[in-house]
Amino acid sequence: MEHFTIATVAEQSPDFRRVLWTGKHTQLVVMTIPADGEIGEEVHEVDQILTFVSGVGKAVVSGQERQVQQGDLVVVPAGRKHNFLNTGPNPLVLYTVYGPPEHAEGAVHKTKEEADRLEEEGKDEAPQK
Repeated sequence: MEHFTIATVAEQSPDFRRVLWTGKHTQLVVMTIPADGEIGEEVHEVDQILTFVSGVGKAVVSGQERQVQQGDLVVVPAGRKHNFLNTGPNPLVLYTVYGPPEHAEGAVHKTKEEADRLEEEGKDEAPQK
């Protein structure tokens, strides 16, 4: 059995992206977006559910904008353009579930720049299960 005290795990992770668990149909990832940072505008071919643990930010999904904070949850259906921006002075911390998995199993990306580079180099591919 995998068990996480997810808010604590997310709060303690300094990494931009850390894959905690990868299954056949879903993947659990924690993210920490620094002050003035963002995930970056992107489109996935998988569904994504994001739950915010701490900090404040802005969600942009298919051109619609909403403020987000601790306790908020945002659903991004596959194929939708989206971005999440930190609008506060503290890190914006969240966990997200992808269905099916989106990133390499066990991936840890310390910064957005590292995450972007590894994706461009094809080194952050979801496992084929």
